[in-house]
Amino acid sequence: MPVAVIADAHLGGPGGRPEPLVEQIDSLEPEGCDRLLLLGDLFHVWVGIRRFESPEVAAVTAALERLRGRGIPVDYVEGNRDFYLEGSYYERFFDSVGTEVSFTAGGRRYLAVHGDGLNDRDYFYRFWRFLSKNRLSKAGTFLLPTFLASGVIYGTERELAKTNFKHKAEVPQEVIVEYARRRLAEGYDELLLGHFHDAHRWVAGNGVVRVLDAWFNTRRLEWLPESPG
Repeated sequence: MPVAVIADAHLGGPGGRPEPLVEQIDSLEPEGCDRLLLLGDLFHVWVGIRRFESPEVAAVTAALERLRGRGIPVDYVEGNRDFYLEGSYYERFFDSVGTEVSFTAGGRRYLAVHGDGLNDRDYFYRFWRFLSKNRLSKAGTFLLPTFLASGVIYGTERELAKTNFKHKAEVPQEVIVEYARRRLAEGYDELLLGHFHDAHRWVAGNGVVRVLDAWFNTRRLEWLPESPG
């Protein structure tokens, strides 16, 4: 049974309104879909605190609840615009939430990672990533009044976007392939990445690494294993 994948929808940003994606999720049925993998950055910014819930988050999580009610599991891989989802109220809408997930489809073994933390040369971005996603930042977000916390979150998101722009615009192929070789050696056939918003595919050791196109570019679901041709 195939696996449906959505990478980088960025709803509420370049991905626009949630209705097209909700319609796609509602069209999935157990007879044709084994699971749904969300490869990070589903929304332009998603904070795992319910008082920050946007209409886009409300609409899509309701669709995910309906999907799981039809017997299709849903996995979420956190992206750079996802904050504090693991262990939050929103974890209930998924079968797993984390920084990576592995699964099998069509006899192939897949490992899925968002991809924003791979480039160890992007020191400024890695600093901002650490600063915005540690336990103290999370505790401060919970304690601050909503208007102050919103300013911190959206200000951090803007800094993350600025610091990461150069390295996202110039896809670090060598870094990605080297990382893929290490991870594929753990027993996987294919490494899946999002984050870079354009489709790429490279051989890495005895396997393959694929960077998936952003949903906000294509407005379509990706399917694994890939259809011939």
